[in-house]
Amino acid sequence: MRTIILLTISNIFMTFAWYGHLKYKSAPLWLAIVVSWLIAFFEYCFQVPANRFGYGEFNAAQLKTIQEVITLVVFSIFSIFYLKADLKWNVIVGFAFMVVAVFFVFKKW
Repeated sequence: MRTIILLTISNIFMTFAWYGHLKYKSAPLWLAIVVSWLIAFFEYCFQVPANRFGYGEFNAAQLKTIQEVITLVVFSIFSIFYLKADLKWNVIVGFAFMVVAVFFVFKKW
């Protein structure tokens, strides 16, 4: 659970680092880059421990899969509430296919 919480926190920071500047397109590009890198530093402060703690409980492929699912959830929430974007049906279907991929990664064969 600690790994998932840390990955979620790290993902919130990374989503703002990657996409937060889209609301401020009038700001100079260099400023968006610098601010994004400063935010990304905090992302790494959570990401690295999450992977360190999680590796062993999960294998590398499972850790990456968990990260991607968290990314989809965080990005969806961010997209709706921060960017005021609509999630259209095709995006939701695409995300659902990714959830099916999670099944295959975690299934004990």
